[in-house]
Amino acid sequence: MSYSFDALSEELMLHLDVPRETLPALKSYGDMLVKWQSAKNLVSKSTLPDLWRRHFLDSAQLYPLLKKHIQTERPVIMDIGSGAGFPGLVLAALNYGNVHIVEANSRKCVFMSQVARQTNTHVAVHNQRIEKLSPFPVDIITSRACASIVQLLEWAEPFVNQTTELWFLKGTGVDEELTQAQQTWNMEIDSFISRSDKTGKIIRLRHVKRLAA
Repeated sequence: MSYSFDALSEELMLHLDVPRETLPALKSYGDMLVKWQSAKNLVSKSTLPDLWRRHFLDSAQLYPLLKKHIQTERPVIMDIGSGAGFPGLVLAALNYGNVHIVEANSRKCVFMSQVARQTNTHVAVHNQRIEKLSPFPVDIITSRACASIVQLLEWAEPFVNQTTELWFLKGTGVDEELTQAQQTWNMEIDSFISRSDKTGKIIRLRHVKRLAA
């Protein structure tokens, strides 16, 4: 059963404390995604019938969690491997934080930049691989459906300081990924059940430090 924009709006306002005034930006974003999909192949075609749950609710559920757990008023966020903008561009559309999107695919970056212009969303789009991006101070690192936790930690390491938190949207294999990551990394782990997929989890990593060889 597909999840409509109306259902998304109700969920966001009633349960995720999302401001009503941000909803038109999300609607425009979704409409543009459907319009561009046939030419740009932005997301998996099979997810389009349930676009609002699979992509938008999945991303937006980070909003209340970050507001609750992050004390910085306007945190700097780096989203690794954003694809068509999930979750980074959604967080930016919800006017949370100063968002930097890192995506190597040029056509997806063009799409995200166009969405940002049309919806008046403030976001920095970096069209390059994360390994090539010069490090800068980051409060939060996010990623969704991009890579294993071990790989994400490798990419994130140059940007991580003592207070940086990493928030990853993960699927059913997350426990195995965490076990593997703990072989080379020390970190505090919190997990939250996904609101969009009960088999998925949101992983919060803090005090991340590579173990001594």
